[in-house]
Amino acid sequence: MSAAKRYATARLMNLVLAPVVSEKSTRVADKDRQYVFRVLDGATKPEIRAAVELLFKTKVESVTVANVKGKARRFGRFAGRRRNWKKAYVRLAAGQEINFAATE
Repeated sequence: MSAAKRYATARLMNLVLAPVVSEKSTRVADKDRQYVFRVLDGATKPEIRAAVELLFKTKVESVTVANVKGKARRFGRFAGRRRNWKKAYVRLAAGQEINFAATE
């Protein structure tokens, strides 16, 4: 049974929010075949793996997640903070790649 069949397809389609585009994410994509995504706060590693395999038709080797703390910000005289979020480092199997320009 494939990983995508274990979870509701509607949840998997909404699990990956956006790719993270930064210098670090570009470097790990070139060097380590890893792609960085912003994901739902409640997402688990198996769900992220199934979602990426479903959305991009690729084979995922491993998933690492990191919880990113929101930065403290000032709004005039009021102190606030941005919300916390979760990012996932997805390592693809050898020979696999994701072309974001072609997936629409």
